[in-house]
Amino acid sequence: MDDAFVAYGEGHADGKAGRSDAAHAEDPGTGADYRVGLVDGQLAAFEDALVAAIRRAMGDKLDG
Repeated sequence: MDDAFVAYGEGHADGKAGRSDAAHAEDPGTGADYRVGLVDGQLAAFEDALVAAIRRAMGDKLDG
């Protein structure tokens, strides 16, 4: 179980950084956990970029 959490965390970090490790993703024991973390990390990076773009577009309007 700990290996699954580690694989997920590594996948999340890789996804957020915009990279992936094919060997890790294909691992029969933890590849699925890595891939789920990878997608979650990519989604987190997208959300961060989206919020930043909205803040830039809104400028001072967000401050009240």
